[in-house]
Amino acid sequence: MNPPGHRSWFVTGTDTGVGKTLVACALMHALRRTGCSVAGMKPVAAGIQTIAGRETNEDVEALRNAASLEIDRPTINPYLLRAAVSPHIAANRESTEIGLAPILRAYSDIAARADSVIVEGCGGFVVPLAPGLDTADLAVALGLPVILVVGMRLGCLNHALLTQEAVARRGLDLAGWVANRIDPTMQCFDENLATLRERLASPLLGVVAHKPGADPADVATGLRLPSQSERIGRLGVEASQEKPR
Repeated sequence: MNPPGHRSWFVTGTDTGVGKTLVACALMHALRRTGCSVAGMKPVAAGIQTIAGRETNEDVEALRNAASLEIDRPTINPYLLRAAVSPHIAANRESTEIGLAPILRAYSDIAARADSVIVEGCGGFVVPLAPGLDTADLAVALGLPVILVVGMRLGCLNHALLTQEAVARRGLDLAGWVANRIDPTMQCFDENLATLRERLASPLLGVVAHKPGADPADVATGLRLPSQSERIGRLGVEASQEKPR
């Protein structure tokens, strides 16, 4: 769905509350520093807050603030749901059915105006949106490479590896991952990080330190953007190291 040379990614997480919005905004700042025009998108947001007298969603506002282009909120966020619960439940309460068509139209509109678009999912990779539709289906429909935010806490290894499998089953490219240290007391952090580096078949794009209220522009200085050549090279090395079965 992208024009030639377009650099856009779908940002997902190992769970909800793992820092997807922070990382998505940091990636936008990193892209802006390369001279790209950048916009963010949150196709589905569950949970309304009042910000500056306006009913909106804090993730949507963060993405708008990180962008280099002014894009209206309904285009950035086609589905804004009131309750901070799973989107399919929130939508059902409001007699709304989430569909792909409005999201794809909005994405095409943004992609026609920006060099790069960062699309942030909701929750983890396979979150129900409507009967027969989940966020993995959305990622497939957009056709974007995926960046995984791993919330570094107990259980993250299983969550990250299962997400990698789910992304691969959908035929999508896991372009890279970011380790976000959401639990500063996590035991064996270095060992867990090393295990993920060994078992995730994509490059580590950065480690985000635990800092409540972190500024995405500051976080961007510690991230690097995915490199297609690095991804291909890593896959080639892993294939050559596979043991015969």
